[in-house]
Parts: sequence; structure tokens; C-alpha cells
Amino acid sequence: MNAVLEVRNAEKRFGAVQALRRVSLSAYRGEVLALLGDNGAGKSTLVKCVSGVYALDGGEILLDGEATAIHSPAAARRAGIETVYQDLALFDNLTPAQNFYCGREIAFPSWLPRGLRLLSGRRMDREAAQVLDQLRVRLPSLDAPVALMSGGQRQAISVARAAVFARKVVILDEPTAALGVRESRKVLDLIAQLREVGHAIILITHNLEHVVELADRAIVLRQGRKVGELKPDRANQKDLVALIVGAEA
Repeated sequence: MNAVLEVRNAEKRFGAVQALRRVSLSAYRGEVLALLGDNGAGKSTLVKCVSGVYALDGGEILLDGEATAIHSPAAARRAGIETVYQDLALFDNLTPAQNFYCGREIAFPSWLPRGLRLLSGRRMDREAAQVLDQLRVRLPSLDAPVALMSGGQRQAISVARAAVFARKVVILDEPTAALGVRESRKVLDLIAQLREVGHAIILITHNLEHVVELADRAIVLRQGRKVGELKPDRANQKDLVALIVGAEA
């Protein structure tokens, strides 16, 4: 099986600080890849390089086997990479469908300049509802602004929005960090649904219980280096912790 995303020998420096040191990883469709490490390990830097926030100082990124230059978040989105950060980046005064298509609105007729086209609100509502239904996301109302929804529902909207446009990879940065047990459960179920429909998912989390439950593989970074890769389960959970903190298992 060919990797949908490959990062080869990634290097990134910020002045005298070497944030990434020849880090490599591969992500496959229908798989959850957990990216683990303590604070400052390089996880967020690596993700921001893949999602176009930072440019690599060395190494390369390949999508479906082809080297791809990703110099901006817009370029990453065009390449089929969607990232959900902890702040979600939702507009509280907009409905779920309006948040889905904000900046990427469906409009007609296509022969007019984009600024003169008419928005197809019904089509956007319909397609957003289909995605939410496919991913088994239940909301109190599709017409209500997201400000009236719970943290778990807002997180689900943000993840589902990424799924709409991610042709290749969905990156989730601590998707359950600010949620309670019940809402975390809903988000974990949603991630499992994304895997079932064939997305490649990169999951950053500090919650090893979630890693053991969901992840097909786990990669551990420490001080900007990749220090281990394994298939997480109950038996090797202590090994994961040892890799993260740099202790002997």
C-alpha cells in the first residue's frame, strides 16, 4: 500500500534552535497515525510544516509519491490537507453549513466573476447535512449558530468540515483537550468514522488511552527527533511512555 503522505528527513530551525532533525513519517488512507511527544518535542512544528504554516529548511514532502512544495496553508488545502487546531477557527455567529463553506462558498453561475455570483445556500446546507449524517454527527439544529452548541458539537463541526475538503489527509491537534468524557467520546467516534470512510488521519494527543483505542501506528518525537514507531496496545503502553519521556522501559 502506497503512502498518501510522506515526510522525508524534515528539518526546521528557528535561529539557533533546531526544532526538527531529519524526521520522517508516512501516513496511509484508512489509518490513524498518532504523533506523540512531550511539550517542545517538535509535533506542532512538524504539523505546521505539513500544513503550510512553516516552510521546511531541509527534507521534502510527498503526496501520493510526488514531491510537493507546500508554502502556505492555502497551498496545503489545495493539495488536500486539512488541519483542525485546538482553537477550531469557527465563526460563532454562523451556522454549521456556513462555517463549512466560509471562504469556499458554492456559487453560480460559474461564468461570472466570483464576486458577482449568487450563493447557493440550499446546496451548501444539503451537502453539509449529508456529510454530518455520513459521519453520524448529531446536532440540535442545522440552522442554529455554532455559538449555541456544546464544545463537543463544535469540535465535531470543525472535524467534519475538514473531512469535506480533505482529499488526502486530516490533521487533528489535541481534538479532545478541552472536552469532558461524554463529548470526548463523540469526537473519538467521529475520528473512527473518518478512518472508515478512507481518510488518512494524523492525531496529536497527550491522551495515551485514546492512542491505544484509535491509533493504528504511533510515532514518538523527542527534542526534534523521531525516537520510535510502534503499533500501540495495552501491552506496550509503558514503552510509549518511556519513549516520550526518554526513560528506560
